[in-house]
Amino acid sequence: MAIDYGSKRVGIAVTDPFQIIATGLTTVHSKDLIEFLKNYFLKEEVSCIVVGEPKRLNNEPSDAARFINPFVVYLKRTFPTIKVERMDERFTSKMAFQTMIDSGLKKKARQNKDLVDEISATIILQSYLSQIK
Repeated sequence: MAIDYGSKRVGIAVTDPFQIIATGLTTVHSKDLIEFLKNYFLKEEVSCIVVGEPKRLNNEPSDAARFINPFVVYLKRTFPTIKVERMDERFTSKMAFQTMIDSGLKKKARQNKDLVDEISATIILQSYLSQIK
């Protein structure tokens, strides 16, 4: 599972049991995320959560790190049996937007920030899967 964590919305993506392809799952409000995950983990087996790590071009943490890093600590405490990994998320929003254009979505559909976050999470997860193979 991958999480593109934002202060308002959180994009979530999952992979198949063979960890070959990432697929967008949903976008939830950040305040509802832990409850969503608790319910999801009751139904599905998840061995690892990959959380996007926001960085600047110079490899320094971006401003978003100030609220994502505490979330990662809380996530590890809340789900101690699930491994939590970090994955560079630079350019994922731009790549998600380009994916929307390439797939032929109309301008109105491309303004759906929930969809951008979900696609960003999918890109994070697919990058992670490619890295571990």
